[in-house]
Amino acid sequence: MTGMPGSPASAEEPSAPDEDLARRMAEAQQRDAAIAPRDWAAWPASAEQRTVDAPSGPLAHVAMGPPDGERVMLVPGMTGSKEDFALMMPLLAASGYRVEAYDLAGQYESFRAGPERLGPPQRHYTLELFVADLISLLESGASAHVLGYSFAGTVASAALARRPELFASLTLLSAPPLAGQALRGFKVLGPVSWFIPGRALGPVFIVALRYNVHRAPRDRADFVTARFALTRRSSVGDILALMKRTPDLDERLRASGIPMLVAAGARDVWPDAAHRAFAERIGAKVLILPTGHSPCETAPHQLTVAMQELFATAGR
Repeated sequence: MTGMPGSPASAEEPSAPDEDLARRMAEAQQRDAAIAPRDWAAWPASAEQRTVDAPSGPLAHVAMGPPDGERVMLVPGMTGSKEDFALMMPLLAASGYRVEAYDLAGQYESFRAGPERLGPPQRHYTLELFVADLISLLESGASAHVLGYSFAGTVASAALARRPELFASLTLLSAPPLAGQALRGFKVLGPVSWFIPGRALGPVFIVALRYNVHRAPRDRADFVTARFALTRRSSVGDILALMKRTPDLDERLRASGIPMLVAAGARDVWPDAAHRAFAERIGAKVLILPTGHSPCETAPHQLTVAMQELFATAGR
């Protein structure tokens, strides 16, 4: 397993490139510490917002950066949205990448997309639905560096297992590190997750986020709450049910040969030991940051540096 700055996975004497990466990560950490409150719903004028058609219906999509730039696809998770990457996208665009993000079906501004639009219509959001949507977006352009955040890490992994030619690299950010009943590994909810149906957990998660139990900054907490005016409750419950049936894709990921990074915060809902073991199983680099479940919001500069290092590995 290869470590990165922020992770004590490697105790080897650093080479010159390692020293340069450590310096860039240290500078990025300083910039992360200086992040100021913001309007999370606001995009810069350079952001290209549109709606794209996918198998499950219309998906809210945003893109930044030169159209001919190397492609990056950022996929948010349950109760999330493309705005989760609002701090990362300008950084990647400024480095010449064509970076895209979209809201999962049923989430925030993609609330119109759902299983009833499939042919034939279905009753629930399924892993197949989310995977088909991602593949549809990836097929619209060149192969991409893909980041799957939280539940979307499982979506991206399943898409890679099916269509590896669409991927230049894969970053799994705070993604479920366990197959099967992945909620069992939660630090707090784990023991009781066996006894509560996944769909019944949906209202619990929504209430927890509304009351800001994770103590997010007020600007962020207000936006997270506002999203629930659109997000379908059924999509949240269905995703939690899917997380109790996480497929075991470890061998297929490892065999793909695609460069991969497992990134998480030390205060994530899953222990960092679980993320490290996951990275070991699939042959990925690992990055553990001194933050919580959302490094894309709290450590975007460090995460961007680590991803660009991964992209360079893919280029080689």
